[in-house]
Amino acid sequence: MAAALVIGEALALGLASGPACVASCGPVLIPSLLAERAGVRLNARYLSTFLATRLLGYLVFAAVAWELGTLMTLPAPGRLWIFAVIHLLLGCVLLRYAYAVGRTCARSCAGSELVTIGAPAGRPLPGAAALGFLTGVSLCPPFVAAGVRAAESPNIAGALLFFAVFFVGTSVWFVPFAGMGWIRRDEGVTTVARMAMALIALYYLYLGLTTLIGSKANG
Repeated sequence: MAAALVIGEALALGLASGPACVASCGPVLIPSLLAERAGVRLNARYLSTFLATRLLGYLVFAAVAWELGTLMTLPAPGRLWIFAVIHLLLGCVLLRYAYAVGRTCARSCAGSELVTIGAPAGRPLPGAAALGFLTGVSLCPPFVAAGVRAAESPNIAGALLFFAVFFVGTSVWFVPFAGMGWIRRDEGVTTVARMAMALIALYYLYLGLTTLIGSKANG
């Protein structure tokens, strides 16, 4: 009975937080989806990879939140450093992704199924996987409530279960993005998507750098 209540609470929180999650991750996900080759099947594959590694990021966050009681118990400088590094990594991945899409388009604007991000041949690192994981461990408003709730679990299994169900609730809101596969891709769409990724990358790099500088000044 208690487990059912926890699952129901996590699912309800996830469904209610879905729009906030889309607002947070959408600026990263939409340009990267538009930069890929058109087709619902390919977009669904990309989205599945993104969500799978986002779930991994959720579970990592849940484990850390439970171990620490909550991330909010960290001293402010330490907390700022963690999320500054995440923002810097996200910015670097987006810049590298935009560059990789450009190189692919230079050869054939049809693109590739999944653009790889500087990984050695034979062991590709899909851009969707990198972006999914980094957005999964980024602190966004819904994570505050879910993180605190997971930290209150009697054991780590309960914290992981709470975040897994929370993830299911938020993911429902991402399913419609697979429909973007119907959008016809051409060189113009790819160029706009790359420009959007570059601008968002610069924003995250700026956010990360200013956070690091601020944490040093306060430390």
